[in-house]
Amino acid sequence: MAELGVMMMMVKDQVAEQGMFAVLKKIKDLDINAVEVSQIPMSEENTADLERAISELGMKVGALSVALKPGPTATGDNLEEHFDKIVSDCRRLGTTYVRIGMMPLAAMASKEACESWAAECEAAAQRLAAEGISLCYHNHHVDLAQFDGERIFDLVRRVAPSVGFEVDLHWVQRGGMAPLDMLEQYTGVCKIIHVKDFRVKPLPQEAIDALASGDRETFGRLFNDIVQFAEVGQGNMNWPALLPAAEKAGADFFFIEQDDTYGRDPFDCIADSRAYLTSIGY
Repeated sequence: MAELGVMMMMVKDQVAEQGMFAVLKKIKDLDINAVEVSQIPMSEENTADLERAISELGMKVGALSVALKPGPTATGDNLEEHFDKIVSDCRRLGTTYVRIGMMPLAAMASKEACESWAAECEAAAQRLAAEGISLCYHNHHVDLAQFDGERIFDLVRRVAPSVGFEVDLHWVQRGGMAPLDMLEQYTGVCKIIHVKDFRVKPLPQEAIDALASGDRETFGRLFNDIVQFAEVGQGNMNWPALLPAAEKAGADFFFIEQDDTYGRDPFDCIADSRAYLTSIGY
């Protein structure tokens, strides 16, 4: 069975305020034993706290987040400037996966730009593989855009066959592809799964009033805002079917993630997601 964990982007503010180890202890207390580190600096202090959590709490660091190069989408270390540090961090933490959270927006502007970026990813993946580390790429809905009938995800797979995928099932759904179809088509390269639900909230009265008054601009904004990220089990995703399919597709880790908790304490959201996953056997 794939190991269940938390995507720590959800608690980056708490790490900054309370410290890495204190946050990891709270995650452990929710009966979660693995984490993926993203949007949190891999400073010596944080890395030492992760080591301590491995030793004292039995935590596992399933993946670290990296960028290919420095740039606006890089939220931490990048493989161009920090390759040796990334390898060292992985060895210290027993981590065999690093993941790129998003390609630069400029790389999505054309087929040629995307192919060029993917080729650089392939070189980086091969270099990491020589160190026993697998590179994965995380999708958003934009990765289902097509160039000449080929999805960006397919293009990355074609040009960078050494790169695995971190499949975010919410973004697959939002991108217009059935998540079960995605998992079937990418069997063998789906190494990490983001377990994130997709909720459509009721249309607010304010939107109805705006339309009645002829304010179509306000109505349109509110109508388009009814799609939300959700606690696992509180949206419309079919997790009892999706999670076994993800394991069949080759997933080693399931990371709970919710990009926006809409004012709720993220630990409460994680607890709700964990309780639901327990109820369906995970």
